[in-house]
Amino acid sequence: MCCKDVEAVYDLLSSSTHLLPDKYKPHAITQPTTLSKERAANIAIMSSTFIYILLFLPFLIAADKCNKYDKRALLSIKSAFNNAYHFASWTSSAACCDWYGIECDPTVPGSDGSRVTGLFVIDDSTITGSIPSAVGDLPFLTSLRFHKLPNLTGNIPSSITRLTRLSILLLSWNSLSGPIPSFLSQIPSLTDIDLSFNKFSGSIPPELAKLPSIQQIDFSRNRLTGSIPAEFGNFNKSSPPDLILNHNNLSGDLPVSLGVPVWGKIDLSRNNLTGDASFLFGAGKSTRYIDLSRNEFAFDLSRVTFPVNLTVLDLNHNKITGSIPAQINQVDPTYFPVFNVSYNRLCGEIPAGPITAMFGVDSYFHNKCLCGSPLPPCTSRQI
Repeated sequence: MCCKDVEAVYDLLSSSTHLLPDKYKPHAITQPTTLSKERAANIAIMSSTFIYILLFLPFLIAADKCNKYDKRALLSIKSAFNNAYHFASWTSSAACCDWYGIECDPTVPGSDGSRVTGLFVIDDSTITGSIPSAVGDLPFLTSLRFHKLPNLTGNIPSSITRLTRLSILLLSWNSLSGPIPSFLSQIPSLTDIDLSFNKFSGSIPPELAKLPSIQQIDFSRNRLTGSIPAEFGNFNKSSPPDLILNHNNLSGDLPVSLGVPVWGKIDLSRNNLTGDASFLFGAGKSTRYIDLSRNEFAFDLSRVTFPVNLTVLDLNHNKITGSIPAQINQVDPTYFPVFNVSYNRLCGEIPAGPITAMFGVDSYFHNKCLCGSPLPPCTSRQI
């Protein structure tokens, strides 16, 4: 470094050392001498290095953020799935927060951005085997999604109960089997459970009613049998989960306790359920979606009042009697895409109004003696 360069450094240091922390500030800078010129050169190098570190340290830290225990668990999961192509980016040399299908959310309490909070393995027919127990070794996981993996088989591992922060459990469109485990009730942080489109069998565990924050239970399109647990009437009355149990082999009468929670959505279609379901209705309820189609329900529809916020009502293919209450036309017509009472044992005139007028013959036909627009006019015998 030449003298002019050193003198320039002196000028720079004199005007900018206040930007450095006290511990890195040089002591009083005097006019350059032969010895001080060398010192100035060293200070210049140190200062530029320090500034470089200040500028790039956040990026260096972020690039290296990956908890070693989380990384070990993820590599174990990769190995259990025979190093499928989905996991090509999962290498020991890369930060696991940058891997495909991994999320590290710094807003999760305690995670500091280096802990794995989301694991997504989606839409891959080359992934074979069962869910590895190592998923339970990701303690900051809030979302676990294995979706559209047709060769993912076996049961849900009990190690999942170690995920005390887990909110979303989505294991849909796979080939998982066995019973739905009651130990899911040991994860109180769960808000959404979606096990739809699998091969789960057996009964629905009543213990799930203990989940304090649950917002959705979707067990549709499985092979579940038995009755719906009476304990499901113990869900929070004002904010129970959406209950989606369609396309199973459930049977028996509905527990009367299911009339206590004000369901937002309840879909029990395409099962073998019997008996009364009228207690699910009520003008004072805020239920928006009721699908009881293709069961063996038998009750008098004349005695039912409908929630005014209802948007979907499907009762087709049951044994429902009585007539359609005129109160159906007091439901908000702004958005009401589905109304179907076909294939029942209803009689009487279809009440005229904005709701009933929105739907065609196929919403009403194949009843015992239902009549009036859009069906043929009523005869004296039908009224």
